[in-house]
Amino acid sequence: MPRRNPEAGFATIESNARVTTALLPPRDELLARFRAKDPLDRGAFLVGVLTTGIYCLPTCRARAPRPENVRFFAQDREARAAGLRPCRRCRPDDFHRGFDGERELARRLAAGLRAEPAACADARALAARAGLGATKLNALFRHQFHLTPAEFLVCARVERAMRALAEERASVLDAAAAAGFESASAFHENFRRLNGLTPAAYRELGRRPGFELVLPSGFRHDELAGFFGRDAEGRTERVRGSTLAKALVLEGEPLRVELELEGERARVRVLSRRTSAALLRAVHVRCVRWLGLASEGEAFVRRMRRARATAALVRGREGLRIPLATELFEGLVWVVVGAQVNVAFAATCRAALIELAGTPVGDGFVAHPAPAAVARLDHADLTRRQFSRRKAEYLIDAARAIEAGELELEGLRGEPVPQVVERLGRVRGLGPWSVQYLCLRAFGFEDCAPIGDVALHEALRRFAGLAERPDARAAATLMEPFAPHRSLATYHLWKSLG
Repeated sequence: MPRRNPEAGFATIESNARVTTALLPPRDELLARFRAKDPLDRGAFLVGVLTTGIYCLPTCRARAPRPENVRFFAQDREARAAGLRPCRRCRPDDFHRGFDGERELARRLAAGLRAEPAACADARALAARAGLGATKLNALFRHQFHLTPAEFLVCARVERAMRALAEERASVLDAAAAAGFESASAFHENFRRLNGLTPAAYRELGRRPGFELVLPSGFRHDELAGFFGRDAEGRTERVRGSTLAKALVLEGEPLRVELELEGERARVRVLSRRTSAALLRAVHVRCVRWLGLASEGEAFVRRMRRARATAALVRGREGLRIPLATELFEGLVWVVVGAQVNVAFAATCRAALIELAGTPVGDGFVAHPAPAAVARLDHADLTRRQFSRRKAEYLIDAARAIEAGELELEGLRGEPVPQVVERLGRVRGLGPWSVQYLCLRAFGFEDCAPIGDVALHEALRRFAGLAERPDARAAATLMEPFAPHRSLATYHLWKSLG
């Protein structure tokens, strides 16, 4: 069914590569797909290798067998009936029963790093602890978390230092030591890069009703202004010159946040009845998301500039970053209301929801509703306000699932990306494109490609100089060279359309 990109208003075609019946495509097609190793085909069929007596997932990276020695199966029981056993490398049986050994290993390693980042001196020490080679560990973290082990370790250390500064009231030096930073300069550099604040300034949050953030070099103010200005009526966000305003409810307090952007600085002011350190820290978290400070923008630009063919993608947009949704539920709302409609109508539907269930903040501002407020609505409340019956069901049912604990949306933060994708894919109303868009725009994962998005396909056609738009499989192939930064590549490609 066609979908629309809520950013660009282009129709989107969703596809699902998983085979759900015992019927298989022709052998020649299966051979071609087996050679392509397309991740979308991971569970689509099984590949039996007669010479070794094993069967594999089509994405298995073991040495490719000769075509005459290959048979294809729709289900594992068919492969076992043919006398074959599961491959120990790709573990097809684990995949089909929902167990992923690599994911569990990645989760354990990540939990250990978050709890005690000082226990591992560097990525090499982590590889030794895990019993993996450096290349294998790097591939594991890239696939599961869209970060290298070194990048994940830095993020874990900064998060640990933030807890020490905020909750334990540790000194800057003690916080650095508790997090495992051996160099004060490395601590300050990484802390400010990810937070826009020095450690000392973060420790002092709450003493004044605002703070100032340092922006990355070349930061593009217009992108954030466009993000805040999607609702022309300005119910929840407003843009007035260089000042952006957003209504929120944090720590139980209705408030308004104002960001004044000037050069490489963002002055943040919090307008509320009361302020506290906890409230200012919560505001800081949202500002970091809006500004995309955790993005690997500089690394992506450096990589694109190495080749003439890719340098054109970033030329003139070097400071581009992806502004993230304030909350995951707010991102989900945009995905649902933006499906199959243009941006203006999506904003109209979202505004109707906000007026119906949001929290008034003053001066005409209304904060975006939390899941609990949406869960209390009846489907008819939305259909009377231009929502289709199906969209009303998708949105309210998702909110009720969150409130009932059946969909732990916030609990997915920090989980391996494939698990997040699988869990979101089970939410009624979220297809493959919707899930990828939500992962890119709300979760902030670095290597997402919303294949099926017609805006993306058109941008790829122009960028690659093709006569026709690529289909889903060809688009996935064209996006592969941008890994592990396909999210930023997608955003640059969207912007290339003007």
